[in-house]
Amino acid sequence: MLNNMNKPRLIQVITLFPEMFTGVFGASMLWKAQDREIVKLTTIDLRQFGLGPRRQVDDMPYGGGDGMLLKPEPLFAAVEAARANDLEALVLLMTPRGGRWQQAAAQALADEQCGLIIICGRYEGYDERIISIVDRQISVGDYVLTGGEIPAMAIVDSVTRLIPGVLGGEQSAAIESFSDGLTLEYPQYTRPAEFNSMKVPDVLLSGNHAEIEAWRKANSQKINS
Repeated sequence: MLNNMNKPRLIQVITLFPEMFTGVFGASMLWKAQDREIVKLTTIDLRQFGLGPRRQVDDMPYGGGDGMLLKPEPLFAAVEAARANDLEALVLLMTPRGGRWQQAAAQALADEQCGLIIICGRYEGYDERIISIVDRQISVGDYVLTGGEIPAMAIVDSVTRLIPGVLGGEQSAAIESFSDGLTLEYPQYTRPAEFNSMKVPDVLLSGNHAEIEAWRKANSQKINS
């Protein structure tokens, strides 16, 4: 099953730790998306573009300061290699200074139908000159992580699930949290109808779809109030 571009969407992640993505890319929804040939997920090992016999990828910052910065040469070379696989791909940089990642941004990237090249930062940052080949800078929140790998996983997951055909039901993504202007979904239940003396609300067992929809909307609003 191919998407409407007749080829899988290519998402490439540039990272010093490609092994971190093995389990994430090989399981659950992301595995199914690849098995259906809707997306292709790959990693590019930044170390392979390092300089010298030790494949150096970092160096001390000019002007002094703690920590090390990712050097420009390996990053430029890695992005160039990724672009050779997909000339139209957008380059995303995971960085605390980026725009806050939200559902609307995920939907926009899914709708653009282009490939993605995601750069995972490490150490104390990166040489500023990398910005010249980055299309968008993205932050997943105001907290500190060791590197950009976990944010990159969040981007890949949240975008891939919105690509048509990935989730199965056409409305699956549309009715999820954050998709309709409300922050959180209504409460949901499954069988059995009673468990540990706790019962499923009668309206959900009624079969009256109009009343069920009204109940869901009212409870979603209550949760978000």
